[in-house]
Amino acid sequence: MAGFSLQHPWAFAFGLLGNIISFMTFLAPIPTFYRIYKSKSTEGFQSVPYVVALFSAMLWIFYALIKSNELLLITINAAGIVIESIYIVMYFVYADKKAKWFTAKIMLGLNVGFFGAIILVTLLLFKGDKRIVTLGWICVGFSVSVFVAPLSIIKRVIQTRSVEYMPFSLSLSLTLSAVVWFLYGLLIKDKYVALPNVLGFTFGVVQMGLYMFYMNKTPLVPEGKVAGKLPAGAEEHVVNVHPATEMAVPRSCKAEAMSHHSPAVNMV
Repeated sequence: MAGFSLQHPWAFAFGLLGNIISFMTFLAPIPTFYRIYKSKSTEGFQSVPYVVALFSAMLWIFYALIKSNELLLITINAAGIVIESIYIVMYFVYADKKAKWFTAKIMLGLNVGFFGAIILVTLLLFKGDKRIVTLGWICVGFSVSVFVAPLSIIKRVIQTRSVEYMPFSLSLSLTLSAVVWFLYGLLIKDKYVALPNVLGFTFGVVQMGLYMFYMNKTPLVPEGKVAGKLPAGAEEHVVNVHPATEMAVPRSCKAEAMSHHSPAVNMV
């Protein structure tokens, strides 16, 4: 098996480390959901990050199964599917009717409709290596597209000169996760695993650089009051677009956003 072969001891080591980091990332929203449980309300938190994270895990586990011999990708994404599903169920329990309906529509469109279409297209129209290549590029495309979230946070930090919305631990975790999964993809010669993490590493370094630059700056506006207020539900959005690239959009450094991180991933 790739990753477990004696010819790839370092691949196994980095894959195992990536599993550990990504698993901790999946657990990052626990404080948020404990808060939801205690208050019996979703308090404006959005379900989108968790639905997207679930879709990402489904997509990467499908890729790993099609490629075969990718146990390390299967284990972390199987864990991701279970954990994100629990989050979404809890969200449904405590969300208001409008939020439940919105979440249901997103899940039907993304996790059922779009994912079902990907399965049908890849299984019916492609065979062998072409199937792996097609699915691999779909995974890469999705991983890259989700990086819009960190871009919005970077823009906010520059505009406000405040790092309130970009905890250093989050950026560090994103960077470490990207490095680990990039090396894993490189060692098993899988460009679809490695490529998204180049972008993940870049964003992580940029975020840490901005944090160091603005950490002692005086904010241009009172923290927490940019443009009046932050969007509802922005307190903690951890999205795994791949066990490698995790992303989070926290409302405040003080929020329980990440006692760790990411993916990012971005999020395998």
